[in-house]
Amino acid sequence: MTIKRYGAEKSGAGGQNLPFARAVEADGWLYVSGQVPMKDGEIVGNGIVEQTHLTIKNVIAILEEAGYGLEHVVRVGVWLDDPRDFWSFNGVYKTYFGEHPPARACVQATMMVDCKVEIDCVAYKKPD
Repeated sequence: MTIKRYGAEKSGAGGQNLPFARAVEADGWLYVSGQVPMKDGEIVGNGIVEQTHLTIKNVIAILEEAGYGLEHVVRVGVWLDDPRDFWSFNGVYKTYFGEHPPARACVQATMMVDCKVEIDCVAYKKPD
């Protein structure tokens, strides 16, 4: 089995090295670490709508770097800081995943960083 890791470079707040890979690929499976609304090492965006768009775009960037797309996503994990954001979050989420959404879990959790949402996912595509 081949395992490929995608980055643990300076991507945290203040340019810190984070102690995990952004994603790990093994035999066609891609496990994307939790992403937050981070740009240039800092959390950005004031509301759940803006933060959800940026978080999903961060997930997409990692998928694309590894040669995957949203169509390959089979499961998504979502953490919301405030459960009152659930419906607004869903409004943004469905614009990305369309008619064929993946399996998903969504829970309320206090975030480790000052943000409103975190998203991870698992994707699969048949190895070449």
